[in-house]
Amino acid sequence: MNDSGPEGQDSIQHRPIPFFHRFVATGFFSGYVPWASGTVGTLVGLLIYLIPGVESVPLLSGLIVAGFFAGVISSARVAAAVGNQLTRTAEIAKTAFQPHGHATADPSIVVIDEIVGMWVTLLFLPKTLPVMVIGFVAFRVMDILKPQPARYLERLPGGWGIMLDDLAAGIYANAITWGGWLCWQWATA
Repeated sequence: MNDSGPEGQDSIQHRPIPFFHRFVATGFFSGYVPWASGTVGTLVGLLIYLIPGVESVPLLSGLIVAGFFAGVISSARVAAAVGNQLTRTAEIAKTAFQPHGHATADPSIVVIDEIVGMWVTLLFLPKTLPVMVIGFVAFRVMDILKPQPARYLERLPGGWGIMLDDLAAGIYANAITWGGWLCWQWATA
């Protein structure tokens, strides 16, 4: 169901969203920033990664799995309640880089997908400033451009599409970050 029209928006805005789902889906409410909420969500993922010990593969892998499944459930609940509401910056980016639009709702306030995508980007990499900068930029570019199969995955219903396209973007960004990190080491050796 596409709730992008005025009638659909009026009917879905009155659905209550349980606190837990709103808290998780909006990345601890960071998704409510009125501009570049995806970038802010990515930054939240990076800030969590900065907590000492989070970079360990078992802990970060566990966070990715837990965040992914919690994100599937919570983002679906929020998207069902608010529809495909986008910030102005998200509308501009989607018009420029994803002209075919979304078949399913993926509102700008949902940023748990960016948080998990950023963690996937940094998985198995050393915790250094160059890696984090390269990873941040690589993930934002991959999340905006959505090369296949990420673009296909975002069409999946509910929270699956919301989460899986950013998971794919994180995998692409992880490979790019590895390449950038190796180039950085070679250039500074």
